[in-house]
Amino acid sequence: MKRAPENVRIFADANAVATAAAQEIVAAAEASIRAHSSFSLALAGGATPRRLYGLLADPRRDLHEQVPWSRTELFFSDERCVPADHAESNYRMARETLLDHVPIPPAAIHYVHTEIGDPAACAEAYARELVAAIGGDLTTPPRLDLVLLGMGADGHTASLFPGSRALDETTRWVVSNRVDSLDSWRVTLTLPVINAARAVLFVVTGENKAEALAQVLAAEPAAPRSPAGRVRPTAGTVAWLVDMAAARLLGRA
Repeated sequence: MKRAPENVRIFADANAVATAAAQEIVAAAEASIRAHSSFSLALAGGATPRRLYGLLADPRRDLHEQVPWSRTELFFSDERCVPADHAESNYRMARETLLDHVPIPPAAIHYVHTEIGDPAACAEAYARELVAAIGGDLTTPPRLDLVLLGMGADGHTASLFPGSRALDETTRWVVSNRVDSLDSWRVTLTLPVINAARAVLFVVTGENKAEALAQVLAAEPAAPRSPAGRVRPTAGTVAWLVDMAAARLLGRA
């Protein structure tokens, strides 16, 4: 089996991945504060980041105090079009596991206001909030310091699913996206924003992700790729933190 690429780190299990991801967030925050006195972070939704958020929120751990929350602007890479208190809301998950337990100013938490109703209007409002908070304009995407992403077994990331129109978006920074397979609407950052980030960190765990991960990492730059494989920052870095179960096919695709 070939060795994994240098930007891929393999850990024994999901707990070890979460610990490493928390340390990476702390390091990115420290570097951003040194560089420009603030830290902008886009959180991932779904099940995988729960352990990570719990570690960052745990007052018994040093990590709890190492993120400069008073200088952090927090965003979400995507959101389900459900009420903010819904069980499937990414915002609710992040609030319960992380945000309610750290001293981040409420005004610095930028979540998708799904109460607006119309998914397209939600996306437009979130794009305006993103630009107002960290810069950018209609022609230059805002530049986040760190975008945290997961990956589905189908290779999707954020709410960029295989075959969706959102994958080909080049001029909007946030869009609404209908996911027919899940019978749901989503709001998601687009690839121009993700690829403008100073750093992107993938957190991938579970044997069901193994095939998609191997395909993403084996693809040549010019080859057609899954949504996750199209994350290639133009002036930043991308790193993958994965457990052994997810990494079991690396080198075979």
